[in-house]
Amino acid sequence: MSSETVSPDAARVPHWVHRFAVFTACATLCLIFVGGLVTSTGSGLAVPDWPLSFGQVFPPMVGGVLYEHGHRLVAAFVGVLTVTLAVLLSNWEPRAWVRRLGWGALAAVLIQGSLGGLTVLLRLPTSVSVTHACLAQVFFCLTVTIAVCTSPRWLASRQVAVETAVPSLRVLTRVTVGLVFVQLILGALMRHTGAGLAIPDFPLSHGRVIPPFESQGVLIHFLHRAGALVVAIAISWTVARVLNAFRSEAQLRRPAMALFALIMLQLTLGALTIWTQRAVTPMTAHVAVGAAVLATSVILALRTARLVGSGASQGHTQTLISEQVTA
Repeated sequence: MSSETVSPDAARVPHWVHRFAVFTACATLCLIFVGGLVTSTGSGLAVPDWPLSFGQVFPPMVGGVLYEHGHRLVAAFVGVLTVTLAVLLSNWEPRAWVRRLGWGALAAVLIQGSLGGLTVLLRLPTSVSVTHACLAQVFFCLTVTIAVCTSPRWLASRQVAVETAVPSLRVLTRVTVGLVFVQLILGALMRHTGAGLAIPDFPLSHGRVIPPFESQGVLIHFLHRAGALVVAIAISWTVARVLNAFRSEAQLRRPAMALFALIMLQLTLGALTIWTQRAVTPMTAHVAVGAAVLATSVILALRTARLVGSGASQGHTQTLISEQVTA
């Protein structure tokens, strides 16, 4: 993407289209939070039918119905936003690949709604529930990507550097995105198999560094903890690279700093979830902040691809420009 030429038509994409994309992405994060509330409160089957709720559009919002039906209402709202966004992009966005992202997001939200229905009708099977959770993250990343790529700053930006370091920042950011996504899969698997307290202590595991793997739940839970360490290392490495080489580039520095703050918050929420025996507030916040970590890593990867060229791809004819720390 770093070599993409901004056409006059693309430059004239209305700012309100970008703002609507941002709103859709924010609404999607809210939806993920509300979905987390459903599982955190054990309300997944509070409404046993679908697409209606007890045969009604608006059932009494009491007990678990408040969370489950509330989740459905927010999902319907996000669905309407996604349809609108796809239509806006098809009419106002001249770049074909961005229009395809809009239709891809629409397809994802339709599949996501169907998976949500199957989750209820099949009585919360693990495979469907985990797929539902993971597709939510993919859909969120699509809306975030659209929001980033329709922004005036993206359209006006140009390559600022060619990097020759190995591994390159491009590689680091993409690997980080992949690792965060794998970690979210493990988190979803842990939640939907009831393994959240399979290891009830922290930072040790059953009083050990490596616990005895006496059950599937312990294995899944420990893999999630180990994954958190791997993700934290990858993010720290990526952020350090940005601050060392591109501190003066705000479009890279800001998401990098936000990513580091979010992973620290996420680790804290993970610990609090264990220490409070899976209290609703830290457990649900852990789900939402995990999604925010993924989205921020995607933003950093996109902007890196836009702003930082690869020395290898250009025959090493250029060198990294002097955007080093001067402090």
